Amino acid sequence: MTRFDTDTAVTLLEPGRYAATLDDGWWISTGPNGGYLAAVLMNALTHAVDDPERTCRSFTVHFLSRAVAGAATIEVVVERSGRSMTSLSAHLMQDGRVIATVLSAFSTSRPGPGFTDLVMPVVTPPEELDLPVFDTSLPATAIPAMVHRYDQRWALGHRPFTGGDEAHIGGWIRLSEMRPVNEALLAAYTDAWMPAIFSRLAGAWGITTVDLTVHIRSTPPPGYEDWCLVHFRSALSADGFCEEDGEIWTRDGQLLAQSRQLAAIVSVR
Repeated sequence: MTRFDTDTAVTLLEPGRYAATLDDGWWISTGPNGGYLAAVLMNALTHAVDDPERTCRSFTVHFLSRAVAGAATIEVVVERSGRSMTSLSAHLMQDGRVIATVLSAFSTSRPGPGFTDLVMPVVTPPEELDLPVFDTSLPATAIPAMVHRYDQRWALGHRPFTGGDEAHIGGWIRLSEMRPVNEALLAAYTDAWMPAIFSRLAGAWGITTVDLTVHIRSTPPPGYEDWCLVHFRSALSADGFCEEDGEIWTRDGQLLAQSRQLAAIVSVR
């Protein structure tokens, strides 16, 4: 059991109701990372589906309130379960407050035409990179706790707050404790990197995620513990909100997941 497994674990209390303990080791600033909460919710949904042949195809979480460290409950409803697809909703709760809501669809593989126009970015292998995402010379109090949960190597885009000409960012990522990549870890990866918009801004700003959608596109090879390449882009920022599209690849170019999130921009001045 890695720390990721322990801190995202859920326990069945009764049908449709799970217990979880949110750990502040996955916090950024004053609250939890959205990808961490998504991983906890993904574990509850996967348990409720209880069918390894049904992969999470679509997962959208809306973040309503700021969570605190400690006990939480997850209420899961199977909205419909058919021959090949199960659709579910869930609420993450703390002390009577709704922290997050989720809609998801799990399905078996289906026959159909296949194609892709997506190409994995050509980057330097992780073993040849040593540029961290965060400046490790900063005081420990200035580095989010979540940073220590991952091993990251910067490979794409301008460094944060340097006023680059596009919001385009990414690199290699894996857990600081090795474990196979699964749906919960992919959900965490979609929000574990520095926001793409930071590479285009010249001043210090922050963001808070409004919603996060994850599409699992393929299953990683059994026991895959290697680096994943994450690539994020933002094409629009307006009215105090920005969007971000992401891709997650295996080292050899297999597309594992796509993501999209809407975030509210906040001033840190």
